Amino acid sequence: MTGGGHEKIKVIYADPPWAYKVWSKKGAGRSAESHYPTMDIASIKALPVGELADKDCALFLWITFPMLREAWGVMDAWGFTFKTVAFVWIKQCRKSEDLFTGMGYWTRANAEICLLATRGRPKRAARDVKQVILSHVERHSQKPEEARRRIEALMGDVPRIELFARASPPGWDVWGNEVGKRYPACGKDVNHWHT
Repeated sequence: MTGGGHEKIKVIYADPPWAYKVWSKKGAGRSAESHYPTMDIASIKALPVGELADKDCALFLWITFPMLREAWGVMDAWGFTFKTVAFVWIKQCRKSEDLFTGMGYWTRANAEICLLATRGRPKRAARDVKQVILSHVERHSQKPEEARRRIEALMGDVPRIELFARASPPGWDVWGNEVGKRYPACGKDVNHWHT
């Protein structure tokens, strides 16, 4: 990524801190709210993400199945159109190859999806990027590094930002309350955004 200038972002990678309804006291201890501050849907939609984006931009948006309907509203609010599911993360236990057992009211969740939405006509750099990621869970809500690598392969070396980031990977601008707020390559001041 060239970085440092005032380029518009061509890839936005986001894992919003979705707020969930918790149905039991037992579930409250494992909920997102017990690990980090969450945001309601209106607050997520209100973030001016579209201002960061190039006219041709791809959005990779992590979502759990209970929030699927809300994800469409977020994509619309940010100025993007759903295209496909970019990744399906099949979660394995931390210390074994067994499938992870997560929370869930109906079935126990052990998969999470990353949606792909676009605005304009972003260019694809590779045609061999696979959808399924089989990877171990790490700390609560942390996504597999493999997803970021696949985004880089799919989209190429273009200006990109990770929103709600937990780390500062090379070649990525980041914004999030766990990494501090850094100015993205496009020069937008995102320090006033709230998480």
